[in-house]
Amino acid sequence: MLKTVFDSVSHILFPQLCHGCGSDLVSKDHLLCLQCSEHLHETGFASLPGNPVEKTLWGRLPLQAAASQYYFSKDSLLQQLIHQFKYKNNRGLGIYFGKLMGAALASAWHQVLPDILIPLPLFPDKERKRGYNQAALLCQGMETMLNIPVVYGMVQRIRYTSTQTHKTRMERWQNVEGVFTASANHAVKDKHILLVDDVITTGATLEACGNAILEDIPGAKISIVTLAYAAL
Repeated sequence: MLKTVFDSVSHILFPQLCHGCGSDLVSKDHLLCLQCSEHLHETGFASLPGNPVEKTLWGRLPLQAAASQYYFSKDSLLQQLIHQFKYKNNRGLGIYFGKLMGAALASAWHQVLPDILIPLPLFPDKERKRGYNQAALLCQGMETMLNIPVVYGMVQRIRYTSTQTHKTRMERWQNVEGVFTASANHAVKDKHILLVDDVITTGATLEACGNAILEDIPGAKISIVTLAYAAL
C-alpha cells in the first residue's frame, strides 16, 4: 500500500508525459501513449525475406538480412519524434526506440542474430557539435534487448558530407563515395555485423559504409536495420 501511495504521489508531482502528444501516461515504462503508438506504422520487414529494405540494396551491398521498424512519411508523428532525438537532445527517446527495434529483431531473427552492433558514424565535428550520435542511441537500446555488444570507433567517417535530404539518387551516391573507412581488430574479424541507422531512403550512405566494412575487415558479414523506411 505504501508503494502504491508513493507511486501515486510521484505521478502527481512528476507526471510521465507522452513524447508525442504530451498527454499524461499511466505506465512509467513507455514514452508514448497508446494512441501515439498506434500512429506509428510497423513494417513487419524483419520477418519478411526480400522486403523493400533488402531490395533497395540488392546488387549494391551483399547482406545477410535487412529491416526497418516503421514506415516514414513527411510531416508524420514519426518524423517529429525522430527530430526530437536526432536534433533536440531527447536521448531517452532514441534509446526507447532502440529497445523496440531490439525486441522486434529478437523475435524475428532469433536464429541468425548478429554478433555485434555498429552505429552508422557521424563526421567527428558534427558529432561533437550535436553531442551524440543518434544511431548510437538506437544501438544502446537494442543492446539491452538483444544482449549483443555495441562496438564504437571501428568505422570512421573521414569526410564531411552535406545533407542527403534534397539530393537525387545519383547525387546521394556521389556525396558519400569514399566517406567511410574501417579498422579491423580481433573483436570484429569474421563477425556478423549489424549496421544501425535512423532512416533509410536510397540506402546510399549505408551502402558506402557497409562496403567499407566488407573491404577493410576480413571475414565480415553485414546486416542492416533502421528505425524507419522512407520510400522515394
